[in-house]
Amino acid sequence: MLEFVNVSKSFWTGKQRKVILDQASFRVELGNSMGILAPNGTGKTTIINMMAGLEKPDEGQIIRKSRISFPLGFMGGVMNKHTGTENARYIARLYGLDSDYVEAFCRYLTDIKEYFDMPVGTYSAGMRSRFSFALMLALEFDIYLIDEGMPGTTDVEFNRKAGSILQDRLESSTVIIVSHQARILEKFCRSAAVLRDGKLIMFDTLDEAKQLYDYESQA
Repeated sequence: MLEFVNVSKSFWTGKQRKVILDQASFRVELGNSMGILAPNGTGKTTIINMMAGLEKPDEGQIIRKSRISFPLGFMGGVMNKHTGTENARYIARLYGLDSDYVEAFCRYLTDIKEYFDMPVGTYSAGMRSRFSFALMLALEFDIYLIDEGMPGTTDVEFNRKAGSILQDRLESSTVIIVSHQARILEKFCRSAAVLRDGKLIMFDTLDEAKQLYDYESQA
């Protein structure tokens, strides 16, 4: 379970205060995957980072009673000077998992050949994205956090493999996706919310959320 209780978050831009969340309260129960629809630039990544514990709210409480993933694309804990092999084994030890399994899983899923044994700092953006996503799937969390859906790579084969594994994970886990596109949420989410002016408007179904979001986008 993940719960926000009267959570507020804002930033000073230099000219004005930008409100990300204003007294937001909601709960995500295991087995009920949730989507958040919000236009670009409204703070989707900040919300995901707060869910993961990477950022703190200005006010309110965030309650975590499940194993919650780091956000897709987050490379915290990964050392650029170390190889993919070294990083995979190090992260596995941090989470108390079998290092051989995590290394083999990431090596298979990324399929970056000899680069897996080279420093992560030498990876292209696409290879780093693959490595981050592979780590997230290898660790098997209760709740997966995804900002804007699938990994940022144009590699069709990787997207197919990663998407298939993520779909399998959802049979025993939950996903929270924040996106500006409703179609990204359709595969995974039962319920959804719309972020508008710092307020999260919750809906029981994605269709209801999409109707409001589409109306707001056209207004």
